[in-house]
Amino acid sequence: MYKFLIADDHPLMREAIRGALSHCFDNVTFLESDSLDSTIAVLRKNRNISIIIFDLTMPGCDNFYGLLRVKELFPSVPMVVLSASDSPEVISQVMAFGADGFIAKTTGTETIKEAIITILKGGKWLSKEAEKAIVNVDTNATDIADKLKTLTPKQFQVLKLVKDGLMNKQIATTLDVTEATVKAHIGVVFKKLDVKTRTQIVLAVEKLQLD
Repeated sequence: MYKFLIADDHPLMREAIRGALSHCFDNVTFLESDSLDSTIAVLRKNRNISIIIFDLTMPGCDNFYGLLRVKELFPSVPMVVLSASDSPEVISQVMAFGADGFIAKTTGTETIKEAIITILKGGKWLSKEAEKAIVNVDTNATDIADKLKTLTPKQFQVLKLVKDGLMNKQIATTLDVTEATVKAHIGVVFKKLDVKTRTQIVLAVEKLQLD
């Protein structure tokens, strides 16, 4: 018995994936999520999930942060990214940051089946075109990613607002928390990212396409 988690914020896309894969696999239970928070919640309640079919742009994910956070919390659960963003740079970072495969959303059902079977057997999967186009990811980016995945969603929210140039009072108003709470979060973010200034935060994360 397989358990597939379809993590995508578009109901029609989840329905299409479920419909396509239900004809490809027997004895499959489909679970669904539509944000980073709901994905983590489903994973916490269902530790025997066979594979996560993951969209990079769900609420809370900010492209790579969602992938990094899920792999940090659930490193043993296989994940394939199914995304409309299929540039060589995106695919390369997806694989460097821990995914087991990448599938473009224009991919046919039989190829998606092939990819999932390969990953369920413990392998990695990319299309032949993606394998040829993949590039080396800057070691600075992978180092930053390793630090970024340790941030909680709240700390990551604060990081984004710092990156956007907001001051502590503005961040507190935006998140409806006290300035003391914001300062505490920023202190943790500085420590985890090993930076000392707000400018260093901007420089540290700009390569990860968080917006």
